Amino acid sequence: MRMYLSSWRLGDDVERLLELSSGSSAAVVANAMDAADGVVRRDAVQLELDALGGLGFQPVEVDLRLEGAAGELASFDVVWVRGGNVFVLREALASSGADLVLRELVTADAVVYAGYSAGCCVLGPTLRGLEFVDDPTAVDEPRWDGLGLLDYVFLPHYRSDHPESAAIERVVADYERRGLSHRRVRDGEVVVVDSS
Repeated sequence: MRMYLSSWRLGDDVERLLELSSGSSAAVVANAMDAADGVVRRDAVQLELDALGGLGFQPVEVDLRLEGAAGELASFDVVWVRGGNVFVLREALASSGADLVLRELVTADAVVYAGYSAGCCVLGPTLRGLEFVDDPTAVDEPRWDGLGLLDYVFLPHYRSDHPESAAIERVVADYERRGLSHRRVRDGEVVVVDSS
């Protein structure tokens, strides 16, 4: 299992991302931005393509709204899942079947799972509490289960210069009160999982 989990954008340890990957192909999953204006979403995708391309990857967007897109993920070395609304992302993963595909690929060490913010939050056991940060009503029937690839909830933007940092403090307080396992990650910090 190989994961490169950043609080914000590429993070400060891109060499580790390059080390984790055995190849250069990268799928960019930007479905956390599906509720955004079309131009905003397009620009968000381009931002990721440019960033990964700058590291030497050959990035291609895989839009989970398209039929058969989830099946394409297995053909990439890295699956990069960007931030946005975690509930919108979870819905896209579920409706496309990409949640099951990614669980299988990641646990089989067939791809590197990488990304930031919502792309990491979705990996934990639950999305409960994250409604303090993202709007669950952005989808008709929000799902509250994460992918379960982490046994804790990844909390990005902790005490960082980010608009969501104050909301993350609220989530931290809620999790501490309820005794829920979580990991606070500041912008720039990266969590690397490498059990390959």
